[in-house]
Amino acid sequence: MSPAAGQTRGRALIVGGSLAGLLTANLLRQSGWDVGIYERAGEPLSERGAGIATHPRLLDLLVRAGVALDRPIGMSVSKRIAYSPDGRILAQRTVAPQVVTGWSRIYQMLRDLFPDDRYHQGKNLTGFAEDDDGVTAMFADGTEVRADILIGADGSRSTVRGLLMPTVKPAYAGYIGWRGLVEESAMSEATHAAIFEKMAFCLPPREQILAYPIAGAQDVLEPGKRRYNYVWYRAVAEEAVIDLLTDMDGHYHPNGIPPSRIRSDLIDDIRRIAERILSPYFAEIVHRTEQPFFQLIYDLKAPNMAFGRVAIIGDAAFIARPHPAMGVTKAADDAAHLADVLGQADASTAADALLEWEKVRRAASAAVVDHARRLGAYIEDGPGTEEHRKLAEFHSAPERVIVETAAPPPPSVYSGELAAEVL
Repeated sequence: MSPAAGQTRGRALIVGGSLAGLLTANLLRQSGWDVGIYERAGEPLSERGAGIATHPRLLDLLVRAGVALDRPIGMSVSKRIAYSPDGRILAQRTVAPQVVTGWSRIYQMLRDLFPDDRYHQGKNLTGFAEDDDGVTAMFADGTEVRADILIGADGSRSTVRGLLMPTVKPAYAGYIGWRGLVEESAMSEATHAAIFEKMAFCLPPREQILAYPIAGAQDVLEPGKRRYNYVWYRAVAEEAVIDLLTDMDGHYHPNGIPPSRIRSDLIDDIRRIAERILSPYFAEIVHRTEQPFFQLIYDLKAPNMAFGRVAIIGDAAFIARPHPAMGVTKAADDAAHLADVLGQADASTAADALLEWEKVRRAASAAVVDHARRLGAYIEDGPGTEEHRKLAEFHSAPERVIVETAAPPPPSVYSGELAAEVL
């Protein structure tokens, strides 16, 4: 039964105002919930992130959330190509057109839909208390907020998850991804012709660099003003990570170092390595990137997503390696199913609805995490088992890399049939 005019099903408090939080908030509002977002960052998030390869499912859910896709949100790419380090073509294929865009573009479209007076920044969650009638969230500035349910959409370093399950933490996968954007106008004619309007790969032994075009500043799609986005996966021993996360002043950033604080010697080193082991096209884009940055690659599978009137969603619950480009789509699926079940509930039945939601989304999200692990098996320093060797060999073939990367998992992933076939 729908709520009466002017009434809501209940009050939802969402911790985290990035993509997962905004998707959840906009979809829950459509389901009849009164929603407030509480984001720890005090500054706008619109300039964060890099490139995103979208999937049809994500585009469908953006429309459901209220986004008007009446103009292109990015570039449509259908050609995929893989190069060897010496510049030879290893594999190429034309696939169904895929929209590639920037994180900031999707963020801004979702942010524009959500009321400013319900989006609160500079709100650092310190704790919450649950009782039979609801949840009270406490923030570092002394604010206390009462709601019927609390949704933790606060990303891979989730405070909500940490309060619920202090020992459940992301596990380092054994490699990092150097990332960057280069202006289209800065690329040489030869490099532009070889890779710009393609999803392009270079595959040194046990490494992978993937690149694709996205819009330029202010979402400009005019030729000559666009950008080229890349991520370069490289194995890094866990003991070397501390050095990577130590800035020019000797300060250690355990939860990720801001790009502007990355030491110049690390950037100089990665450019030298690019000249040595990447094809000239890719070495050029790394060299011409003004501010390269890196992310550590993690896995996480939370044992639970629902805890009474509290739930965790997106990367707060399951972190999948980036290879299938399913992080945002997975969060959108979490949000859509949550809106479905809560659209049939109210404050009194919300806890039961969250348990129903968890049964579906936990299994699906775990399958995505497992699939992403298989795709990255050949990059990490694996356990040396026969199973790992077979997975690494299977997924490192150039013909498989160009069709599996940034592609939704096939249905067999969710049933386990694909892994059985490989092994």
